[in-house]
Amino acid sequence: MKETKSEVRLYGDPVLRKRAKPVKSVTGKEKKLFDKMLEIMHKEGGIGLAAPQVGVDRQLLVVEVGDTLLMVADPKITKMEDSDVMEEGCLSFPEVAVKIKRPKKIAVTFLNQNNCKVKLEVDDIIARAMQHEIDHLKGKLIIDYANFAEKLRLKNKLDNIRRNSKKVKKS
Repeated sequence: MKETKSEVRLYGDPVLRKRAKPVKSVTGKEKKLFDKMLEIMHKEGGIGLAAPQVGVDRQLLVVEVGDTLLMVADPKITKMEDSDVMEEGCLSFPEVAVKIKRPKKIAVTFLNQNNCKVKLEVDDIIARAMQHEIDHLKGKLIIDYANFAEKLRLKNKLDNIRRNSKKVKKS
């Protein structure tokens, strides 16, 4: 695995396992963080990023799929419908993908970048990305969905990521 200068925290970093703290309101500080997270997400080629992935212990996430851009604080899923299984990757797990069963459609409430309460229904890839990033806010990672056989298959990759995470922290 090649080493890159990424601002995304990798598997093995304890911040990824913490439950992020709520955001009471979206201020200029949170707006700057949203912008920084978007910049990092674009640079890394992702469609979503949660604040813990950049070392910030706050319930903030960004998702961008096509023309849809969501900047989200304190999300709460209020409804889930149907489900399907898809392979998911994660910027904190380079070169790792795990098959995950998730609801296809969700309703979610959150504060947007203008500190307005939003109720939104999303489906397909946007719903999946939102759920993936909300998992990060709870300290849950894609590897938690893998069965024993998948974890064994991915063991070497996970060990390498964990080692690289420690190298990044020291530098």
